[in-house]
Amino acid sequence: MVKEIAVKDESQVKRINFLACEAPYEVWLSSGSMMLDARSLLGLFALVGKKAHVVVEDDVSPRSFQRLVAKME
Repeated sequence: MVKEIAVKDESQVKRINFLACEAPYEVWLSSGSMMLDARSLLGLFALVGKKAHVVVEDDVSPRSFQRLVAKME
């Protein structure tokens, strides 16, 4: 599953990282040709000021995914 978000600032990066670390499944963010593990805080800072796609595997519950993305925004 994929959902687009705008990564606005440093505090949002930290929130995305925290939520990804708490998720019982892998969470990735992609922007252009980059695909980053959302558990890697350092990599996420490259996305500040950009739009990115939150990506998880298809076997994740759609409801769980929607809640996760809502908390990231």
